[in-house]
Amino acid sequence: MYYAGRKPVKVNHYPVSLSSLPIPRVPWQMTGNHWLALPCIHPASGAVHAVGLVHRGTRSAIEFAGGAGFANGDGPPLLRPVIEIDGVERAFADAPMAWERALGWLPTFTCQMGPVLVRGTVFAPFGRDADVAGAVYAISVESRSDAGTAVRVALDGTLGHRQLRVRTPRPFVDEHRLTQAGDVVLLDGTAEPGLVTLAAGADGEADIVIEPGTAPRFSIRRAFTLAPGAREQVAFYVAAGPERDGAQASVRVLRRRGWRELLAGTRDALQSLAQSTGSEAMDGLINRNLLFSYFYGVGRGLDDAHYYLMRTRVPWHGAGVTVQDWQALMWTVPAVQLGDPALARELILRACELHGYAPGRGVNYLDGTLFEAGFSLEGAAAYPLAAERYIRDTNDDRIVEEPVLADTLYAAHDELSARRDRDWPLYSGEVGPSGEPLAHPFSLHGNAVVAQALDVLRRTLDEESAREVQEPEAVRAALLRHFLKSRGGTQVLASSIDMAGGASLDDDPAGSALWLPLYETLERHDSSYRRTAKAVAAGVPELVQCCARLIGPESSAALAWLRRAPLDGGLAAEYVDADGRATGNGGDASLSGLLAWTVWYAVHVLGERP
Repeated sequence: MYYAGRKPVKVNHYPVSLSSLPIPRVPWQMTGNHWLALPCIHPASGAVHAVGLVHRGTRSAIEFAGGAGFANGDGPPLLRPVIEIDGVERAFADAPMAWERALGWLPTFTCQMGPVLVRGTVFAPFGRDADVAGAVYAISVESRSDAGTAVRVALDGTLGHRQLRVRTPRPFVDEHRLTQAGDVVLLDGTAEPGLVTLAAGADGEADIVIEPGTAPRFSIRRAFTLAPGAREQVAFYVAAGPERDGAQASVRVLRRRGWRELLAGTRDALQSLAQSTGSEAMDGLINRNLLFSYFYGVGRGLDDAHYYLMRTRVPWHGAGVTVQDWQALMWTVPAVQLGDPALARELILRACELHGYAPGRGVNYLDGTLFEAGFSLEGAAAYPLAAERYIRDTNDDRIVEEPVLADTLYAAHDELSARRDRDWPLYSGEVGPSGEPLAHPFSLHGNAVVAQALDVLRRTLDEESAREVQEPEAVRAALLRHFLKSRGGTQVLASSIDMAGGASLDDDPAGSALWLPLYETLERHDSSYRRTAKAVAAGVPELVQCCARLIGPESSAALAWLRRAPLDGGLAAEYVDADGRATGNGGDASLSGLLAWTVWYAVHVLGERP
C-alpha cells in the first residue's frame, strides 16, 4: 500500500519482465577468462558440464554441453577426466574430492585412488601472453606404491547439446558433430557456416577415439608407467574459435606455450587483482566476488574480440547476457576498477560507444541494440558518475578528452534535461535501476543520483553548456522539500512521488534510500536519513538492499551478516533468504561487483568492521 500523507493512493502495478530462475541443485565449481566461461564443474567428479562463450553476431551467449539439463547436472558431462590404474578404471565420483579455489578463482582438487594420489586443476589462461580463448585441465598423478603402476589418464566427452541464450535458451537445430583433425578433436554442428567450434587435445602424444551418434562421444587418452614414488603430469587443452581451423590453431597456441607457463602467468595476473582489508574473511568475500564480476560480467566476443558488459554469463540468472547502463557502469565497472583500472577505462569507453548514444533508454543487448525500452534516470546519470569515479580514483582526467565519452556526457545531459519538471528542479523516470516500473514518476534515488551527475556535468561540459546545467544543490533542496512524508508520526523520505500528493513509502531495494550519503544528498548522521533507514523493512529478499545497508547506520551489522551469508556458493544472487542463502537468480556477476566494491568501501572509506 502506498500513502500520500495518511490517505491511501491506488497505484497500477505491472508485472516485471525479468524472471527469477532457481538455484542449481549442484554446488558447482566455476572458473573462466573473458573468452571462455566454465560455470559447471562438478564437485563430485571434476567433470565439466558446460562451456560458454560470448558471440557478438548473435548478441548472445553460446553454450556447449553434454545434455540440455546441464545446469542441474543432468545428462552426461561435456568433458570428464578418467583415470585407469593397472587396467582398472577408477571413478572420480567414488573417491572423495577435496576442493580448494586457489587465489579465489582456480578450482583445484585432490583425491586418493588406490595406489596413486591425484591432483587436478581447471583454469582458463589469463594475463599477458595468456589471453587465449581456451582452458586447461591439468592432472598430476603421484605413486604411493612400492611397485610400478600402469596408468592411463583420459579426457572423455559427450556433445549432446548446443544452445544460444540471451535470456532463455534456444537449442541449435543442426546435428552435433565430432571429427578428428590430426591430434585434436573438433566439436561443432553440421550447419555451415558455423558460429563456434570447440577443439580438444592433449599436451603430448595421445590416442583419440570417437563414437558417432546423435550425442557423439570422444576420448583422448595418455598412457604411461609410473615408477614407485614418481609423479607424472598430464594436461588437456580446450580451445574455441569461430570456425574449425581457428579452434584447432588455438589448441596449438596453448600447447606451444605450455600449461605450466600458462598457469604461472595466470596466477600472477590474478594475484595483481587481489584486494586486502586486513580481514581474511572480508578479503575472501571481496576477491571472490570481484573476480567473478571481472570475468562473468565482462566477456570478449569470440567473433570480434571486443569487450562487452553484461549482467552475467551463468545460465541460471533470468537477466542472461542483457545489460542495463546503471548495473554495468555502477555495479560491474567499480569492482573491475579496484583491480584493473586500465580495463575499467576501456569498459567505460566501450559502454559509451555501444550504449551512450541513448543513455538510460532501457535494457540493451550486449552489442547496444535495444532489448526493452524503459527510461531510467539512473541509467542516464551513470555515465558522468562512472567517469567521475574513474578520474577521482586514478587521477586520469584525460579520459574526458575521449570524443566518445564527451559525446555521451552531452547526450546524458540532454536526456536528463528533457525530463525536468516544469516547476521544480526534479526529474522523472519510467523505471528504476532494477528495470521495474516506478510506483510514481519522481524517484528519491533517481533524483539523488541526478543531482550528483549534474555536479559532474557542470565541471566537465564546455563553459557555455555548463551554464545551462541545473544547479545540483537546487535539486537536493527540492528533494528534501517534496519527498519528506509523514509515517507513523515521524518524517521519513518517500521512495517516489507524483508531484500531486501521491507517494510511495516502500523502499525500492535496487534504488534504496540507504544509498543517499553515497551521492552526497544527506550525511549518514542526518536525522531524516536515519529515520528513513530505520523504517526500511527488516527483510532481505534482495541482496542489493543488503549492500545498501553497508552505507547506512547499521553498516557493521551488515558486514557481519555478509561474512556469514552462504549466498550462491559465496557469490552474489539477486534473491536471498534471511540467512543469506541464495533463493533465485544466482551467479549475478554485476551484483557481485556491487557487493565487492561496497564491502571494500565500507572497510576502507567508512572504516567499518564486522
